[in-house]
Amino acid sequence: MTTVAAVLFWLSAGALVYTHLVYPLVLWVLTRRDSNPRPSAWQADDLPTVSLIVPAYDEEEVIAAKVANALALDYPRERLQVIVASDGSGDATAERARAAGADLVLELPPGGKIAALNAGAERASGEVLAFSDANSSWAPDALRQLVAPFVDPKVGYVCGQVRFLDPGGDNLEGAYWRYEMAVREMESALAGVTAGNGAIYAVRRQAYVSLAPSGSHDLSFPFLFAKRGRRSLYASAARAEEKMVPTVEGEFARKRRMMVGLWDIVAGEGMLSPRGYPPLFAFEIFSHRVLRYLSPQLHLLTLLSNALLLGDGWFYVLTFALQLALLAAAALGRFLPLGPFRIARYYVLTTASIAAGLWDRLRGGAGGRWEKAAGTR
Repeated sequence: MTTVAAVLFWLSAGALVYTHLVYPLVLWVLTRRDSNPRPSAWQADDLPTVSLIVPAYDEEEVIAAKVANALALDYPRERLQVIVASDGSGDATAERARAAGADLVLELPPGGKIAALNAGAERASGEVLAFSDANSSWAPDALRQLVAPFVDPKVGYVCGQVRFLDPGGDNLEGAYWRYEMAVREMESALAGVTAGNGAIYAVRRQAYVSLAPSGSHDLSFPFLFAKRGRRSLYASAARAEEKMVPTVEGEFARKRRMMVGLWDIVAGEGMLSPRGYPPLFAFEIFSHRVLRYLSPQLHLLTLLSNALLLGDGWFYVLTFALQLALLAAAALGRFLPLGPFRIARYYVLTTASIAAGLWDRLRGGAGGRWEKAAGTR
């Protein structure tokens, strides 16, 4: 029993340390001498036509500003189509989008975000399909920067950099996101990003895949495209801003909703299957996605196996105490807004959101419905 517990402890604890700390260091080593030549740039007269698709559900508060932001982008107007896909909105989203100057406003029956995105892509005329949340604001040159990598015909997907605006709450998502963006930039240089974000991204029209309602462009497109021989890149110069969820409890709820459909993507869409992956991309998927999504189970295995090893020396007493200290700090973080406690609370809740999403999936089926995070509009 002790031997089995020791094996489980070292495997689970090692996997957690590897995915969060060692993997980024390995990426840094593999990419620090990147000698790939920079791709050629689009000529002014050759810029691709772009359809910028904004899915919306009851977004009357922000949709006019979003359309205005899109129309003000530094991109030839004759090459830009702005589409608002209103998914069963019960407010004035469609009317305000038209009044703001959107080229096409789709008034769709309720079907969820992915259904709205699929409908927008079907009606789009651009060679490149760009996507953005209704509450995202793009920098003037963001679209030019976002489409630049598509000059390479092997590129199928490009995501930009999103900066979360801190509304003064206790959510540490902004700090985590800076870490995540650094990892994705290295992945992009190595074999391609393993995930994107909903605020700013684009897809080559020929590569677009219609997903099921529980799917996610952010998580599905990079690995699906890799299996089709296309690269997914990160363009750090393509910048957008969004309001961050004010509280860490709100961030837990947001991630929990996102995680409901995760397991259909991992198991149903083929993320786990290595077939079709280039070797380096398979390495990235396992290191960054699979192990991260298994973090709740790995933490539980580490804690339980550690408890069984408490009589085997001071080291296991120390590691068990450290784990209990993490949980205690997370609990105290609700009442004591000190840095270490806030970090512990953020980490524990966001990790728990993965398990909570799985629980919701098992109880209520696949996700796909709209639920806006409070405080982000």
